[in-house]
Amino acid sequence: MPALSARVVSVFFPRPVPGRPVARATSALAGLTLAVLAATASVAGDTEGTTVRPAVSPVASAELAPMVASADPRATEAGLALLRQGGSAVDAAIAAALVLSLVEPQSSGIGGGAFLVHVDRDARRVTTYDGRETAPKKAGPDLFLKSDGTPMAFLDAVVGGRSVGVPGFLRMAENAHKAHGKRPWADLFQPAIALADAGFDISPRLAEAIASDPALATYDTARRYFYRPDGTPKPAGTRVANPEFAATLRAVARGGADAFYRGPIARDIVTAVTGAADNPGAMTLDDLASYTAPERDPLCRAYRVYLVCSMGPPTSGGLAVAQTLGILENFDLASLAPLGPGAVHLMAEAMRLAYADRDAYVGDPDFVAVPTAALMRRDYLRDRAGLIDPARALFRANPGAPKGAGLEPPPMAPAGHRLSTTHLSVLDADGNAISMTVTIEGPFGSRLMTRGFLLNNELTDFSFVPDIGGTPVANRVEGGKRPRSTMSPAVVFNGDGSLRLVIGSPGGPFIAPYVIKTLIGVLDWGLDVQSAIDLPNVANRNGDTEIEDGTRLVDLAPTLESLGHRVTPRRMRSGLHGIEIVTDDTGRRIVRGGADPRGEGTAARP
Repeated sequence: MPALSARVVSVFFPRPVPGRPVARATSALAGLTLAVLAATASVAGDTEGTTVRPAVSPVASAELAPMVASADPRATEAGLALLRQGGSAVDAAIAAALVLSLVEPQSSGIGGGAFLVHVDRDARRVTTYDGRETAPKKAGPDLFLKSDGTPMAFLDAVVGGRSVGVPGFLRMAENAHKAHGKRPWADLFQPAIALADAGFDISPRLAEAIASDPALATYDTARRYFYRPDGTPKPAGTRVANPEFAATLRAVARGGADAFYRGPIARDIVTAVTGAADNPGAMTLDDLASYTAPERDPLCRAYRVYLVCSMGPPTSGGLAVAQTLGILENFDLASLAPLGPGAVHLMAEAMRLAYADRDAYVGDPDFVAVPTAALMRRDYLRDRAGLIDPARALFRANPGAPKGAGLEPPPMAPAGHRLSTTHLSVLDADGNAISMTVTIEGPFGSRLMTRGFLLNNELTDFSFVPDIGGTPVANRVEGGKRPRSTMSPAVVFNGDGSLRLVIGSPGGPFIAPYVIKTLIGVLDWGLDVQSAIDLPNVANRNGDTEIEDGTRLVDLAPTLESLGHRVTPRRMRSGLHGIEIVTDDTGRRIVRGGADPRGEGTAARP
């Protein structure tokens, strides 16, 4: 097998054999260049390396219609406006995200972070950017422990400065724009500035979030913004202007990300965090000034005849998606009814096994040696698949011990329950694509507001329990460390290297299951992206099998329980937004979008 370069991995897509799924695991290497332009192809992280020269059938970029799919039509329109101006996918994604920071403040914003997956069509290259928040340097493993050594209650930890990590979105956005942007940086801010100045109408979803969150009124700044003078929540349809946010955006548009991480804005962030009554944080000006948003190794693995790429650690989402798919490719899902009892059983069991590994191994790779390649090996996932009994649920799975990961897996930390975030997908006229998930963690983050935007509560994504039996957990709090995430922005390629799908979702710890469901719907069951998004949600985080309440999956509960599943119906509000490219019978490439009906999002063309 030829040696792999430090920044290139090539993937062999063998011809599928009926009844025999394809499995080739790749390692995550920085800046993935797709196999179709490689002189030779090889497989990393596998026991059966092969070398071939695949055929290439380039597609003219003129045949690809640009598209934006996001959680709010006003954000979608902002992205489309940049595309109409000749902007790139990165330009459109940043413009849309800035509008979401204004109109969907409960979910995302410049006071939070993001993960971004970029596809450069001409270079056939996947690049991933890590805009995850970091803990202040003074933070330690006891951050969320009470004086008696027991963990704080979750909401007690969230509200205030203690939970605020150094925001990463703007530094990440600037890095991605420098590499892939076409329009001037300042142009990206104009749609959000105009809307903040003119005012926007509170959507029903935002109004519901305000009314259902009593903690939002804790601090004066947020209370004045989200509530009426009589103390009642502002209802849907209320016109809200945000001149402070417009001023913040103007400063960053003029001065770049440094205007946010240094100077008056940074001072106000630190003041808000350290001055939070009853629950201050330890953030400093140096924490902000020294923040970096690195380019990370993309995490890619073949699934049947496709290549699925996502973010690697510090998010666990990409790995959970890759492992789940790698386990499921040992089963013939295409022969099973979409989300019938057999399919749900297999999906739940595969997710259970992936989440067991996730909880044990994944943390910030700058602090923890995450055995990513070992966890994606074909032989390892085949062994994990062998633990699945088609007639009986495991209920509780232990983490595996893949080769190279040490003799014993580290202890699993208790799972968290966080729900918020947003996702957007973009395709530009040149065929470049963005899959980006943006977050401030929980609804309205820390509830601290400054300069017109909310600050995240991302540090509560760390394990509150720093060690188990004296052994440190992978996701413990440490100064400068990034908390583990489940965000799973993903892109999928056909066997010839052409782009097939761009997808992602919000949903806290359920993000990976939402993305997995959609990928299986498109790749195994042949559904279009909208129909796959519409499918009921199912998840297993190594415990109960959770099914979307009010859907046909509830009727499957007795059958699943007879297999040993403990079934929990619950509200599962995904926010999947995707774009797919398909080829019709005449050879034309057709672009289709999908937006989750559970939210207010849209998918549209310029």
